[in-house]
Amino acid sequence: MDDFITRHEHENFAELMRSENQRLKDENDRQNHRLADLEVTTQEIHALALSVKELTASVQSMVAEQAKINRSVEKQGERIGSLENRDGEKWRQITGYVLTTIVGIILGFIAMYIGL
Repeated sequence: MDDFITRHEHENFAELMRSENQRLKDENDRQNHRLADLEVTTQEIHALALSVKELTASVQSMVAEQAKINRSVEKQGERIGSLENRDGEKWRQITGYVLTTIVGIILGFIAMYIGL
């Protein structure tokens, strides 16, 4: 009879196993809950990474468009500058003609007065 255990020992062992099984079940439940939370977090990080990727593509597109607009503005600035300079050149040319005419008239009167 040395190999047998008493009923009381068996019940104590069974109670110990039930409590250990409950502890393991509780631990599994906690770990499953933590894993579910991690899965949600991972999905959110993945969605965020995709959003960043889309945002990067959008910003690159905007940079290219901005460079295109800058080139267009520079060309327009050059065109406006040439138009403004052309008007100034015309005004200087007209002023030169008027002064040449006045000087010619004055020289003509002086020549007439001298008798040439």
